[in-house]
Amino acid sequence: MRYLLISFLFVTLVSCGTLATTKNLVAKPVSKNLENPYFSNTKTDYVYKAKIDVNKNHLGGLLIVKKIAENHHRVVFTTEFGNKIFDFEFIDNVFKMNAILDKLNKKIVVNALKKDFQLLVTENNSVTKKFNSLDHTIYQTNLNNKDNYYFVNKNKNLLENIIMASKHKEKVSLLFDEVISSLARNINITHHNFNMTIQLNYIN
Repeated sequence: MRYLLISFLFVTLVSCGTLATTKNLVAKPVSKNLENPYFSNTKTDYVYKAKIDVNKNHLGGLLIVKKIAENHHRVVFTTEFGNKIFDFEFIDNVFKMNAILDKLNKKIVVNALKKDFQLLVTENNSVTKKFNSLDHTIYQTNLNNKDNYYFVNKNKNLLENIIMASKHKEKVSLLFDEVISSLARNINITHHNFNMTIQLNYIN
């Protein structure tokens, strides 16, 4: 009786904990690299009009992403008058914070921003599993001990969405829209367990 009860609880917990991202999809082991093309050109200054809402702070301005060299990106957020809100660098997956506004300089906020923008600019990702849905090929990768799922549209061959997840729960989603020549004109980042959203709209 005790064995049956334990078995029932185990099955229930596993069923309830199934990640919605890949629920009912069959995983296929795969070994390949997946490229995120959106911030890969060293000759382009990627400038976006940005809105960041975090807790009760509502910030607007310009976000500039620059690929300086291979595996080296700089991400700077300023007000429209040029006052710096934060200045980050990612060099070979090492995070460097050059500056940040005092009211954002809290561990939980800095960590969230770090993970968001590191995921946004990381170009080459080692794939461990592949799933197929009706419209997308979904590639599972890992960064900072978090599983990340890259949704590539089968018909357009475009990266449309990235979901960062723990073992059983989706944490953050990055949605790319109006993609033209490897440039995502609209990017929305939404946290599902933390009150933070980022909206980016490309400026010509």
